[in-house]
Amino acid sequence: MDFQYFIELFFGGLTRGSIYALIALGYTLVYGIIELINFAHGEIYMLGAFTALLIAGVLGIVGFPAGGILIVAALAAVVWSAAYGYTLEKVAYKPLRGAPRLSPLISAIGMSIFLQNYVLLAQTSDYVPFPRLLPDMEFLDYLGNIMGPSDFLILVTSTLAMVSLSLFIRYTRMGKAMRATAQNRKMALLLGINADRIISLTFIVGSALAALGGVLIASHMGQVNFGIGFLAGLKAFTAAVLGGIGSIPGAMVGGLVLGIAESMTTGYLSGNYEDALAFALLILILIFRPDGILGKAKVQKV
Repeated sequence: MDFQYFIELFFGGLTRGSIYALIALGYTLVYGIIELINFAHGEIYMLGAFTALLIAGVLGIVGFPAGGILIVAALAAVVWSAAYGYTLEKVAYKPLRGAPRLSPLISAIGMSIFLQNYVLLAQTSDYVPFPRLLPDMEFLDYLGNIMGPSDFLILVTSTLAMVSLSLFIRYTRMGKAMRATAQNRKMALLLGINADRIISLTFIVGSALAALGGVLIASHMGQVNFGIGFLAGLKAFTAAVLGGIGSIPGAMVGGLVLGIAESMTTGYLSGNYEDALAFALLILILIFRPDGILGKAKVQKV
């Protein structure tokens, strides 16, 4: 029974960590290109969940099939949140690209507060139920309490998303341009790469991944709230730093490690300590390994 309990906690941590990893990828993509921490990224995750809720409500009224509702709602959330990310970059960050580094950071915090209050006023401060749209998966009955339909969906979808992103970055023309811009923006400009377009694409891709995470967690938890993005965003940022900010594999590893660590802490100690654990890990990483698990130290030539 103790081993079975450990396995349940482990897979629960994988589920949680997969969501952190999806959000952390947005942080690490943006930081890798322009060395900016987009603190409004958690609110894009929240907007994705609310967008899916609204679309699901409309499709449910017209009698759309439940399985189709989740797919259409997820696609709508991804597209809408990607548009938010693109607009966010153009409005809040691009005008400050040549400003001191503190200015875009303050702008990011301001956009985070603005988006929270925007959704608060447009929706409600209460938790809103998210419809149960996943069908029963009979093959999961053999696993007992280890994994449910929503856990399975999160693990499969996040794995496919992360693999697709890795292939996109490695093999496509735009992905290579993103890597070149991250490595040396001035040299990329000299080679004819449109850096502004690449930066916008980075915000679009990161926002789409965050929105996907928002839809998955809303379906898993069965409720959404305007404040879910703030703490999730901070933990995803912790995961990005833990894995190595700027490293795509590092963001994935950091998210999974943080999710499993929180799950074990909740299971064996208390849920009251899981938030403290996340930020304790952040402090320890910054002290003992500031480059993260898979991060590489930057060598400055003088």
